[in-house]
Amino acid sequence: MKSNPKFDEFCCFLNYTTLTQKSTRKSDGSDNRVWTYTMAQDPTPPLTPDRLQALNSIPCEEAPSPGYVIHMDRLEANCQLLQSVAERSGAKILLALKGFACHSTFPMLRRYLSGTTSSGLHEGLLAHELFGKEVHVYSAAYKPSELTHLNRFAHSLVFNSANQLAKGIEILGNSRKAELGLRVNPEYSEVETELYDPCSPASRLGTTRAALDKALSNLPEKLLNQLHGLHFHALCEQDADALEHTAEAFEKKFGDLIPGMKWLNFGGGHHITRPGYDIDRLCRTVQYFRDTYNVDVYLEPGEAVALHTGVLIVTVLDIVEAGGHQIAILDSSATCHMPDVLEMPYRPSILGAGQPGEFPYTYRLGGMSCLAGDVVGDYSFAAPLSPGQRIVFLDMSHYTMVKNTTFNGVPLPAISLYSSDSGLNTVKTFGYEDYRNRLS
Repeated sequence: MKSNPKFDEFCCFLNYTTLTQKSTRKSDGSDNRVWTYTMAQDPTPPLTPDRLQALNSIPCEEAPSPGYVIHMDRLEANCQLLQSVAERSGAKILLALKGFACHSTFPMLRRYLSGTTSSGLHEGLLAHELFGKEVHVYSAAYKPSELTHLNRFAHSLVFNSANQLAKGIEILGNSRKAELGLRVNPEYSEVETELYDPCSPASRLGTTRAALDKALSNLPEKLLNQLHGLHFHALCEQDADALEHTAEAFEKKFGDLIPGMKWLNFGGGHHITRPGYDIDRLCRTVQYFRDTYNVDVYLEPGEAVALHTGVLIVTVLDIVEAGGHQIAILDSSATCHMPDVLEMPYRPSILGAGQPGEFPYTYRLGGMSCLAGDVVGDYSFAAPLSPGQRIVFLDMSHYTMVKNTTFNGVPLPAISLYSSDSGLNTVKTFGYEDYRNRLS
């Protein structure tokens, strides 16, 4: 693919920090406002010039459309950064399969990461069969058959409540092999999008301290003595300051339970590979708990593993006019191929495109499903779009392949890998049979 003429203009949008005002109350009742630079939650953190140049090097005209392409050099660079964080902090870093589970990349990933974390039996089986190393599992609830199956190979099983923990111990009995964990809710969160906030007041994920103490009054004595670790997950696309604040709340609520534990799991949502992320602060937080409580500390990034590593290549099929808008119909779909665009919602970046009106030609990009709201957003381009033209959505490795659907029979995008040494390699294509075989 030729170098994009708007490369420099796109890089001008880089802005890694947000100016925020924190207000505290003095003893005399007056405000004490302090302006500080913090990294806000952001589903589309801008790419650095070298990352954008890497994605721009993918030969998009040669790839299937629609198709995801993962830049293996960029993926390895992320893993090398994560490995350096692990070495410096002493943390064990796991791949969260809920965010990225493209198993053709596992041979490379497992050279750098300690293992995986799964959200149930099927993810756990994928991890066991194709990734290896440590397999950690948390689920909001387990069926007895799932527990007994997972117990054969899981390194740890994390339960969502004290009642589930007691029931799991009873089900596994003397055959138990996995270490046991309990997910707790520190009742602190800086997540801005309610859909992704696991510590909201009525969250079903993890037990609060009050709920734990109440449940323990009706459960076997010394139940918690059988625990190996505590787990919390409260972040989403956030910097280390949010982790530090959450860890402080966790210690305040559950610190008396940490002595005697083997490990703590700080969950996911850590945007470690995002430009500007405060790695020093992350390492200090991890080292504090390791040194204070003599425990291992796990981190479970999913998005951070695959951030800025891939694209979704689509093709314009038609251009129609409605309501004063030029609408480009794509061979892709927001609801089928990038569902977070509608769920969060957010507006993904496109190589060489700008905000509406920024460049001379503005279009609304729509999908091919029958859903009226299957619209990605409004974008402007330096030249008119035409049927047959390729469009490249950026940062499409995470939370896409693992969430896409065949609604309306819309074909699933192909999956390709690219590296500067090996070139483009399409590893998976999908067809009618994949749609048919999901149904009965």
